[in-house]
Amino acid sequence: MSEVRLSARCYPTEDSDKIIRAIKGIFPDAQIDGEDPITAVASSLETFGELLKRQRIRDAARQIMRRHMHGNSTSFNLNKQVATIGEVSFSEEAHALGDIEVVITSDELEAVINSIAPNTRSKVVG
Repeated sequence: MSEVRLSARCYPTEDSDKIIRAIKGIFPDAQIDGEDPITAVASSLETFGELLKRQRIRDAARQIMRRHMHGNSTSFNLNKQVATIGEVSFSEEAHALGDIEVVITSDELEAVINSIAPNTRSKVVG
């Protein structure tokens, strides 16, 4: 089983309800806690995986998740503003209003990554 921990700052110019809706749009089972930062815990990666597939970014997601693996967890940032429209965009650099920090932990992390972001590149035979 996987555990997803999420965290996002809520600045005075932002609407916390929008940030919560953004998190729940990607991780619908997220249990929200805290106000600043907004924190959440989720267990389902199904919607996240479907968004990666629909947006055709599974290979990029796979590369990012694998690059940031540490033991039985991986961490990455999602663009908070893009998440408010129900899309996934990985953040490699800091944004003015911050990002949604995501940490996925699993005893079978490699299998989890393979299930939500399978390698879609054609294998070269030769």
